[in-house]
Amino acid sequence: MIEHKTVSLADQVFEHLERDILSGKYTKGEILTECRLCKELGVSRTPIREALRRLGQEHLIEESGKGSVVVGITQKDLEDIFLIRESLESIVASLAAKNHTQEQLLILKEALDLQEFYLNRQNADQIRLMDNKFHNAIYKLSGSMTFYDVLLPLHKKVQKYRKASVEDKNRAVHSVEEHRKIYQAIADRDAETASKYASQHVKNAYKHIIGKE
Repeated sequence: MIEHKTVSLADQVFEHLERDILSGKYTKGEILTECRLCKELGVSRTPIREALRRLGQEHLIEESGKGSVVVGITQKDLEDIFLIRESLESIVASLAAKNHTQEQLLILKEALDLQEFYLNRQNADQIRLMDNKFHNAIYKLSGSMTFYDVLLPLHKKVQKYRKASVEDKNRAVHSVEEHRKIYQAIADRDAETASKYASQHVKNAYKHIIGKE
């Protein structure tokens, strides 16, 4: 059920459906009809149509004679996303090491500390949220809204796979250790090392994902 807030209803519906597709709630090949979604979300056809149009632009669904077919994230999409992230996140980490302020660094450290806190309590949902916060903070520390705007949606698109990773205790432990190295390099203003660790972190995440497929 969609709640009416200050954000437009079409935006709420889009974000809701995008999250459900990317999380795997709606599986690849599943048919989404306007009638079905109206009943599930308790809204009229107009915001549903707008949301479906935007999901089509994101290549998360395709139109068919029976309704909208869920495409989701394909294996090729996954490979491309991680290839792009590996390249760009290494640059962003380097920029973050050069451009961060102490106030911004505290936000990054808080996300890392909380990730470690929730790791000790094996709270996968909170670990994933703090993982989001950590990466988002680095994007902002870079000082480039262009990098931020490019990387944020890419990070979000692989949320189903990231959820599986944080639920794997061994990978979650290694991920936090990798974050700690990235943080320390950024704090030391060591751009080269920050770039290297960020690149390796993305590589390791992808290797873990494809190993689980």
